[in-house]
Amino acid sequence: MSTLIFFNKPYGVLSQFTPEGKWRALAEFIPVKGVHVAGRLDADSEGLLLLTDDGRLQAQIADPKHKLEKTYWAQVEGVPDEAALDRLRAGIALPDFTALPAKVCLIDEPAGLWPRDPPIRYRAAIPTSWLEIRICEGKNRQVRRMTAAIGYPTLRLIRAAVGSATLAGLAPGEWRQSAAGYGELQGAT
Repeated sequence: MSTLIFFNKPYGVLSQFTPEGKWRALAEFIPVKGVHVAGRLDADSEGLLLLTDDGRLQAQIADPKHKLEKTYWAQVEGVPDEAALDRLRAGIALPDFTALPAKVCLIDEPAGLWPRDPPIRYRAAIPTSWLEIRICEGKNRQVRRMTAAIGYPTLRLIRAAVGSATLAGLAPGEWRQSAAGYGELQGAT
């Protein structure tokens, strides 16, 4: 059976075991050997990161052809209207590709959300809002690029779920291990 690790990646941690420059690395948090990241998160993004020792499982999680839905919470600058959100729902053209249609809605700040360290920039004259964005892709900085393309830059980005696997019960920097496989991740709505 494959090893599958669910990790709540804090801000400022790379999706690799070796630190670089000012960024910390996974080795600081996860002592398990022989596991590899399945679907990266940028150092300035937070949330659910999956690691496995099974190359086939890693590909099933990360490769968009498997259509495994990823759920993100994005705190954006401003409050998008339905017309802006509809652009994401329709699939938005970015300079190097067109993002597939996303499931997107405005949400309240997620319950139980931890403070980010360091905090996001705060501007008294510009409100922020939260979006839940579900996509089956995961190209480099895709969610940030999508929200910027509709005029609402992302200030904070958290991956809340990969398939049916969620952050539930994991504080930033915490992880849990499972011996299950890809079936454990299927079933997202």
